[in-house]
Amino acid sequence: MASVEHEHEGPPTGGDEIALISYTVEPNYSGWRLDRYLCEKIRRASRERVKEIIENDLVCDKKLKASSPVWPGLTFQLRRRVRAEPTVPGIEHLKEVYVDDWLVVVDKPAGLPMHPTARYHLGTLVTQLDQRYGKDRASPAHRLDRETSGLVVCGRTLEATQRLGRLFHDGLVDKEYLALVEGQPKDDAFDVDAPIAEGTELIRIAVRIDANEGRPAQTHFRVVARFERNGEPFSLLRAFPRTGRQHQIRIHASVAGFPLVGDKMYGPDPGYFDRFTKHQLEPEAWERLRLARHALHAARISFRHPGTRETVSFDAPLADDLIAFMQS
Repeated sequence: MASVEHEHEGPPTGGDEIALISYTVEPNYSGWRLDRYLCEKIRRASRERVKEIIENDLVCDKKLKASSPVWPGLTFQLRRRVRAEPTVPGIEHLKEVYVDDWLVVVDKPAGLPMHPTARYHLGTLVTQLDQRYGKDRASPAHRLDRETSGLVVCGRTLEATQRLGRLFHDGLVDKEYLALVEGQPKDDAFDVDAPIAEGTELIRIAVRIDANEGRPAQTHFRVVARFERNGEPFSLLRAFPRTGRQHQIRIHASVAGFPLVGDKMYGPDPGYFDRFTKHQLEPEAWERLRLARHALHAARISFRHPGTRETVSFDAPLADDLIAFMQS
């Protein structure tokens, strides 16, 4: 889900160029504390740093503090320093899968973050949706990580977004992912049942398997194809998450012995991600990762239509970079 950014700078000073980053609270965050909500949106910021941001840089026509509960549709802004944004896939790479008066379903390219952050202001899925469909006329009801490609479901009205949010929150959405992994499972299908807890010793925003503190998490995997590349074994897996924990497929594939190709958090070296965020990842590490992003694609989604209440299903073909990896 949310994109991962640096959040180590202090409050803006008088000499900085400042931008206002807008946030609109989605239905699935109803009742959350404001500081918890922003920790979810600014993933590398500590709770203490978020409280500083709320105190110094929050712009809203309502009086809000860190402990204030948020509600769907609440809009506020944060003052942030303007920095050069990283290059992201342009709007021409955002594929429309389906649209009606209630829904927009798009195929998000890898590398496009979902929401504005300190690092990404204009280059986000939300910004591109506003450009294509009109301001707030297509609001994501869930999220994918920046590096994950595939299907994102959006509501076209507040009512539609709220209904969709409840479906995702209540686990009433069936999702299937495609993942390129290292190694070749012996069996054509296998299950991983391993509880997931937030935070690791090296990476605060990562997750870990923890039988004592973790929340239940189950994933079913099926082998779609086995292949070799430069004499090394790989597989294409279809993953069926039965629960919806953060990074669930990535860590479950890793603990099963089949880490995702290109995964800097749960792949061959837990130090890769820290060095990557500091722009210090060495060429040998990139060669070992084999892909610039983790090889995960949201391929299929089924849920009850918020208007007709009938079950609808949508598919997105495997992303081109992952196809190229298999064919090279």
